Amino acid sequence: MSDSDRRPADSEERAPSDADTASVIRRYLPELIYGANDGIVTTFAIVAGIVGASLSTQAILILGFASLFADGLSMAASNVSSERSKNKNRPSLRDASRHGFATFTGFIVAGCVPLLAYILPPLGLPRFELAAGLAAATLFVVGASRAFFSDRRAFPAGLEMLVVGGAAGGIAYAVGRFGAHLTGGGV
Repeated sequence: MSDSDRRPADSEERAPSDADTASVIRRYLPELIYGANDGIVTTFAIVAGIVGASLSTQAILILGFASLFADGLSMAASNVSSERSKNKNRPSLRDASRHGFATFTGFIVAGCVPLLAYILPPLGLPRFELAAGLAAATLFVVGASRAFFSDRRAFPAGLEMLVVGGAAGGIAYAVGRFGAHLTGGGV
């Protein structure tokens, strides 16, 4: 049997193999992780700032999701623009858009994690502490996953992302408290 006899006809769809899937994930893993890191940090910072200002759960969900999608789209568009600005090996718009979509996907999926604490039924924990715990665990896992495409070891890479994300959340919380104090709201 010749190679042409073994290949699927042009009209037939070939099911993706595990190797194909792994190759695609490996190709877009940096964008997925970049988007995920920023999605978690950004969304948790929004939640922390709103909690610091003693605003409502409704404000957390509305501003959290508005920011999630607006920032995710902005990051995706910036990624596409960055890819298309390369002088050497400039990708087509279609290929650059795939990188942008990977960034958007990582941002949205991971960025939803801190909001889960406000969507799920009460689990016996204060919602902000649950959001912080979920964000911390996700930051560590996503940060550690950088080891898959860099020379970084998983634990230090995860710890680094946890510290950076935690600092951003702490700053946002403090700014929210300060803003509430200045405006006479909240606490």
